[in-house]
Amino acid sequence: MFELFFYAIPTVMIAGFGYAAFRLLRRARRISRTWAHGLTAEARCLRMYTTTSGGGGDTSVRTSLHHVYEFTTREGRTVRFEEENGPATVVEGDFVTVRYLPGQPQRATARPPAPARLAVGTGFGVAFLGAAIAFCVFFITTAHMMFSESGGLMP
Repeated sequence: MFELFFYAIPTVMIAGFGYAAFRLLRRARRISRTWAHGLTAEARCLRMYTTTSGGGGDTSVRTSLHHVYEFTTREGRTVRFEEENGPATVVEGDFVTVRYLPGQPQRATARPPAPARLAVGTGFGVAFLGAAIAFCVFFITTAHMMFSESGGLMP
């Protein structure tokens, strides 16, 4: 029963890392598609605010900048969306160009097209998650060899 934890926990971690990689790739594909095939509209920044996460003290604190934008689609529909980690130079009341896919205007982006930056960031993220998965596989393999050599009991 004790051995199960040496297999189950890394397996759950592998599933989590795999899902995170899938989400990262899906997000990059959506943004790339929006930049390449999206329609443009003028949007107004309605609100700008920051959020913080982390414990402080000895741990790092992460601050994220959020913008809330509103624009009108070519069909006349008013859409409001929020985007995280936008440029600090955009403040409430500013007008920006947004790109959106006609079928999903609520997933618009105000980020200017930067396909190389997106590819590099996604590549590093997937590489990190791949290394984490490889470590878990190594851990499971090592644990299996230890249990096999010891007759099923940890020494």
